[in-house]
Amino acid sequence: MKQYMGIKMISAEPMEKDGRAGYKVVYADGYESWSPKDVFEAAYMEITPNPHLKTDKPSISQQMVDDFIKETEVTTMGEKTTVVRAVLRNGFEIVESSACVSADNYDETLGAEICMKHIKDKVWMLLGFLLQTAVTGIN
Repeated sequence: MKQYMGIKMISAEPMEKDGRAGYKVVYADGYESWSPKDVFEAAYMEITPNPHLKTDKPSISQQMVDDFIKETEVTTMGEKTTVVRAVLRNGFEIVESSACVSADNYDETLGAEICMKHIKDKVWMLLGFLLQTAVTGIN
């Protein structure tokens, strides 16, 4: 049997069934199902609307980007380079670096801020790609 990966938009709300925590799931075509809490939360991410947009269409918010970064590790390499490794909720890793010309001007905190901006920009793009796929499908 072949394997497939899918991303789709759904509506859901917490619901108990037979004393078990889970979610009532409603698909775009109106089909309804129930999913156990742990299975649902491993497969779906809540879309928190971007409050700065003029539309109520699905969008990515800064909170979604920040929440998708599970952990970070900051390292100084040599005397003037900062490297930040970010692990995302799904286990994907993004690594960014920044460096200055003179070791006398090196500041790890500033270097980490620069790296995190680049990492968050990438997470915005990746989540935007996922959301676009969920909204419009593959084809």
